[in-house]
Amino acid sequence: MDTELILKVYPYFLEAAVVTIELSILTIVLGLICGALGATARLSRFKALRFLGAAYVSFFRGTPALIQLFLLYFGGPQIGIQLDAFEAGVIGLGVNIGAYMTETMRGAIIAIDKGQGEAARTLGLSREQAFRKVVLPQALRLMIRPLGVNINAQIKGTALVSAISVVELTYTAQRYIGSTYKPFEMFFLAGVLYLVIITITGKGVAYLDRKVRLPA
Repeated sequence: MDTELILKVYPYFLEAAVVTIELSILTIVLGLICGALGATARLSRFKALRFLGAAYVSFFRGTPALIQLFLLYFGGPQIGIQLDAFEAGVIGLGVNIGAYMTETMRGAIIAIDKGQGEAARTLGLSREQAFRKVVLPQALRLMIRPLGVNINAQIKGTALVSAISVVELTYTAQRYIGSTYKPFEMFFLAGVLYLVIITITGKGVAYLDRKVRLPA
């Protein structure tokens, strides 16, 4: 282990870690938006919306995220979509994780007993009010843990954007391997920084889960 080299390149890896954190935050926010819209479509009373929601989930869960990134970044210009690497990474990974979040959200909602909504409607609430005031608050509590799993997977998944030359942790490790010929040290340092980011995120999700957990 060349600790001297690690200390020398450490500041550059910290800069790359900031890019990884930015990517993670933006893709997770976009994923949550896409997930909410996808779950709404999947649970809609309208057949066309249910079909669109199912098609979205099927495509983005059924094809590799890397292929989706390549289609967007390299294939996009052919159809008039011009994005830089960072933008393509955010959109590509955000829409991809949104498909997984769609099913997480949908699963939490359908896990709530239908009688909850029916009871609320007998008390005079509309269908939308019953969902918003009775079903959704309970479903949100059930979503936190599985969404936390999605979020951790997404942080690790940001490594894929190294393939389109976004200067994040994995790309930085690969770049310094080319000049130092020290793959173990470079990937070890990148792995430690990923672990720190994911551990902090996991602690935050666990804290939120404890705060809103349903009573036994």
